Amino acid sequence: MLQAFCGGALFGSATGRSPATVVALHGWGRTHRDFDAVVRATDDRPPLDAVAVDLPGFGASPPPPVPWGSAEYADAVVPLVEPLVEEGAAPVVVLGHSFGGRVALHLAAARPDLVRALVLTGVPLLRLAPPRRPARGYRLVRTLHRFGLVGDDRMEAARQRYGSADYRAAQGVMRQVHVKTVAETYEAELAAVTCPVHLVWGDDDGDVPLAVARAAADRLARAELTVCPGAGHLTPLTVPGVLRAAVDEALR
Repeated sequence: MLQAFCGGALFGSATGRSPATVVALHGWGRTHRDFDAVVRATDDRPPLDAVAVDLPGFGASPPPPVPWGSAEYADAVVPLVEPLVEEGAAPVVVLGHSFGGRVALHLAAARPDLVRALVLTGVPLLRLAPPRRPARGYRLVRTLHRFGLVGDDRMEAARQRYGSADYRAAQGVMRQVHVKTVAETYEAELAAVTCPVHLVWGDDDGDVPLAVARAAADRLARAELTVCPGAGHLTPLTVPGVLRAAVDEALR
């Protein structure tokens, strides 16, 4: 059942007992429902004591008022996590997939008192190659638009032609959020995180290759990497049992 959290700033669902000991944060363009198979009960295990939320601008949660980066998204999650820690008297495990992992990393770096461990999967934690320049055709239209020589319709057509699928699908402030977060780097946050970090990665992840996880593990103080053969980017859907095992281990 959909629930409101933080006075309606976030929506999602809770499983198990209260207070939750796990907070799950989904990827770009996804919702809290991605974690259903991870947090809900099965024939051989009870539900996790967890809260999975739609991050602002996704699912049922309203978008941010201005273009946020990952740090601002982490700030928005703090009012959700703080009461859980106060009530439960122990930091939580944060499970983050892709974009949600960016947010989780910032949260753990900025508020180590709230996070006992991270389980991260498919997160673009490092850029292993220089970013590609936009296509020449797009740069030309962008320059002409800047000088008022082409209209907004043609500019949007160029965005639709040359932009990534996530960029094309984003609307309003969320398109600006996408641009902002894609440009981020996380070297400082990786160095600052002191809690255990369990990386769970598909060896066939075409969005965030396994090499990113290996490089990130080298930068983290306490990292463990589990590789899932044949799995792609959407690990919460394809290997939920592996993620559940990682979370269970982090809770011990």
